[in-house]
Amino acid sequence: MAVSARRGTPLSIDEISAAALRLVDAGGVEALSMRKLAAELAVNPMSLYHHVESKDALLELVCATAARRMSLPTDDDRSWQEQLRALAFAYHRHAREHPALWIYVHAHPQMVANRQMSLWQLLERILRLAGVPEDELRRTSDVLYAFVSGIILSELQGHLPDDPEETGRSLNTAIELIVRGLEGGAAG
Repeated sequence: MAVSARRGTPLSIDEISAAALRLVDAGGVEALSMRKLAAELAVNPMSLYHHVESKDALLELVCATAARRMSLPTDDDRSWQEQLRALAFAYHRHAREHPALWIYVHAHPQMVANRQMSLWQLLERILRLAGVPEDELRRTSDVLYAFVSGIILSELQGHLPDDPEETGRSLNTAIELIVRGLEGGAAG
């Protein structure tokens, strides 16, 4: 691991990804460069290449870091309906915490494709509780993800009022539509 003469301590991948996420949160994905990140970390830009091979690899790392930091609801005794609501609101909070990264991820679908992420696993577990057949899990989770993501995108792009109370009502309405649809599908 390379040590910078100015820093005196080795860089860690966690330190790099956390600093890169702060830069993206502060100025958007376009504000992230290897030079700016190196300055933030007080290292030579070339030091970063010992840990990430390119800006694209850095962005993948930042996306993975943000995904790991998402505060997901725990697996508890609540009904699947309440668990689904909690997941949708957690996902919404996360998007609001990292709007520039969230928009970037949705413009680059390969960043969302990892079905091993905790978000997808939790959603599929909840859908199983709701009675969604195993062979319908993928399609159902994709549709629900697109539905909630569309609401969040509309909000972030200013198509919905930037009022937390109104946003909460809009998201709650969407979640209730999803819950009713799943209840109807599970009963049928």
